Amino acid sequence: MAAPGNAAGEMTNAQLIQQLALLNWLKSDTTQSKDILTAITQLQVGREIFNRLTGQGKVEAYKKECILQIADYVQKNPSASQRQLNTEVEKQVLLFAARVQALDSGSLL
Repeated sequence: MAAPGNAAGEMTNAQLIQQLALLNWLKSDTTQSKDILTAITQLQVGREIFNRLTGQGKVEAYKKECILQIADYVQKNPSASQRQLNTEVEKQVLLFAARVQALDSGSLL
């Protein structure tokens, strides 16, 4: 599914699917349409609880930040040597790994 929120304010795929199911139920008011809406909502709630318990949202944010930091370095240092690029990538990946490891350690408490 799509990442939550964006600059255009569009719905995520999951939100769109839920809204379609809701619209179907509102228009038809059948048991089947209510069951579909219930199932979709249960999936979304379950996924959100899983992401919060596992810290998956934070991992994705850390990953995005890691990539952006590397891209920023490359942009600001266009004449960097391959060794310098490798050093920066390694630094950012190690930072990412440490942050994820800290999440794992924190979730045990």
